[in-house]
Amino acid sequence: MQTSYWKLQKNSENKEAMEQAAALIKAGEVVSFPTETVYGLGADGLNPTAVAKIFAAKGRPNDNPLILHIAQKEAIEPLTTGLNANAQKLIEHFWPGPLTLIVNKSSIVPDAVSAGLETVAVRFPSNKFAQDFIRACGCPIAAPSANISGRPSPTNAQDVLEDMQGKIAGMLDGGSCGIGLESTVVDTTEPVPTILRPGGITYEMLTEVMGAVEIDPALQGDKNFKPKAPGMKYRHYAPKAPVYLFEGEACQKLPEVIAKALAAGKTVGVLCGRALERELAELVEEQRLQLACWGDSREQLAADLFYLLRDFDRTQPDVILAEGVDESGIGLAIMNRLRKAAGYQLITLQNGSLHLKNSATLPEFMIQ
Repeated sequence: MQTSYWKLQKNSENKEAMEQAAALIKAGEVVSFPTETVYGLGADGLNPTAVAKIFAAKGRPNDNPLILHIAQKEAIEPLTTGLNANAQKLIEHFWPGPLTLIVNKSSIVPDAVSAGLETVAVRFPSNKFAQDFIRACGCPIAAPSANISGRPSPTNAQDVLEDMQGKIAGMLDGGSCGIGLESTVVDTTEPVPTILRPGGITYEMLTEVMGAVEIDPALQGDKNFKPKAPGMKYRHYAPKAPVYLFEGEACQKLPEVIAKALAAGKTVGVLCGRALERELAELVEEQRLQLACWGDSREQLAADLFYLLRDFDRTQPDVILAEGVDESGIGLAIMNRLRKAAGYQLITLQNGSLHLKNSATLPEFMIQ
């Protein structure tokens, strides 16, 4: 399949590109498009045959529900049997933006979108290119992230094409995504709104508006459940090399562990902040050390995280060691993505020694 490509221009209506991309959607094809979070892989959300092409292109399990993207608040009404007060308040405060709501679905939503659930995920993105595209299509757009299932999500057009060239009919290039992590997903069907996936709308932002907000325990890695939201059940965001995520006080041991891994002959990728980068200054000239530093800001880490993880696939280290961050604010979403990228290979410090959660055996280079 030939993938059509359109470079979108800022401060322009991009009318011809939007019309041509929308024509592909109306013909039942799949088109990738930019949002403020990550690039989406879009199809007509009310056409089960078109939706099936999304799953085929991604290699995505069909029990993993999709998000319907809309271009005005009122467009959610035909997709649901009714909005409760919690949903209406969240829409009022956070739409358009990086917030997805789980609501009870109406009969027009295909089971292919909701993975057979009685609920559906809906989002109104703030990205102007996304809004213009959805309006041109004239239908809700079902769209997961535009990557091969399990790989880091794409935040630029080049990464989309790396995974999807020849697999989809069209690609709208709107430049780099601003937030860099997928939207926050909140279940509004329970009495207390519940975060199913953290993102750019933080727990603190939600509680300031809503008061009580819960965090779903499934975020801790329990896989014995039927997912209500995209990304809850399966390993995601994973580069090819194994990732170990150091949490809390275990981060203090990273320089020692890195030195031992290098001494053992391994090529080591390190994902870290500026302070650790300075601490590793003596090792920087070591050719087998590949540093990916996000600087001093967790917001910058959020924006760059998936690009940095994909970059490790280009440099091909033997192992990737990631420095964890505080989970306040955007940190909750960052750590959620890093834990998934690591397949929950989490390194903690217990009684002064490193410990690998969910396993009794540390890698040899971590044994002290």
